[in-house]
Amino acid sequence: HVGHGQSEGDRMVASDFRVFVRDSLQHIDLVKEEHPGVPVFLLGHSMGGAIAILTACERPNDFSGMVLISPLVVASPDVATPIKVFAAKVLNFVLPNLSLGSIDPNVISRNKKEVESYRLDPLVYHGGMKVSFVIQLLNTIAKIERSLPKLILPILVLHGSLDKLCDIRGSYFLMDTAPSQDKTLKVYDEAFHALHKELPDVTTSVFKEIETWIGQKAAEEAHQSKQKPL
Repeated sequence: HVGHGQSEGDRMVASDFRVFVRDSLQHIDLVKEEHPGVPVFLLGHSMGGAIAILTACERPNDFSGMVLISPLVVASPDVATPIKVFAAKVLNFVLPNLSLGSIDPNVISRNKKEVESYRLDPLVYHGGMKVSFVIQLLNTIAKIERSLPKLILPILVLHGSLDKLCDIRGSYFLMDTAPSQDKTLKVYDEAFHALHKELPDVTTSVFKEIETWIGQKAAEEAHQSKQKPL
């Protein structure tokens, strides 16, 4: 994504969150050209969950399903207090690149090996989150709330009960709000944020859950296609 990983430009800076959705749709279109007729599933983790939700809302009928791992749907009440939000909006005008507190690697996972891998990964931005990006995230959360009624595709949501980065209440809110007739939420008791990099039993379960769910949805779609009259 722009501002992350191996992308060019400043870290944690994006002109607009819609850039992430645009780039995702471009990538999806390229993949569909290379693999025509293959079911397309979205999978997003954390901020990627927010991107996946908005991408699905952009083209509601284009995807066979969406998997969300610890998605960003609502702002943490500890972070987004009225005073802090007001302060961030003021700072965005005068010091948009001011760095706020960085993420504590220990809240990523209970798996110490994964925490250390995260800590040492040169492609991970370890600095403080910039004010301008915080504002982008807050605006995005507001947009997600308005967009959830457009989610009609099958949805699988996986979330850890002790996630301190993306509030699990967002996943419950998504389940209550999205009109999809096929939606499932699985909560992993006492698990942290990165379920795919958690303790081995959790991670194994997460990948198995995703594999089984996608396989079922793809099979159902194939069966329905065969039933359609020529």
